[in-house]
Amino acid sequence: MDKANHINKTGVFWLIEGELLVIPYSEDATEGLSKSGCNYNHRLLWESVRPKGCNKPFDYYPRGRVEIDNKGRPVIFMNQNIGESFIPDIKERFGIEGDFRIHYDGSEHYKCSIDRKY
Repeated sequence: MDKANHINKTGVFWLIEGELLVIPYSEDATEGLSKSGCNYNHRLLWESVRPKGCNKPFDYYPRGRVEIDNKGRPVIFMNQNIGESFIPDIKERFGIEGDFRIHYDGSEHYKCSIDRKY
């Protein structure tokens, strides 16, 4: 890939039955936008992207997002139940090259059905 034309993408993703559902942010998006309007909100976006026939809520599956920090580095925020084996696919699908950070987020914000089974 030509690094001069390379731009890291932001967006959200879910891990559904062992497969990533990746939704890179698009500037012409009209659905599922966060309060800032420059990224997606999982809850708001779910209705328009969930798999056909799926009746699970947006927070049923492990999920995450890619954002760019104030130093221009990509940061992958994700539920702790998404294994490291998915990182290469996340990087490829969001165009991440070079330096990046991973933040496994165990907060209530990223909890899913697996975390709630006690």
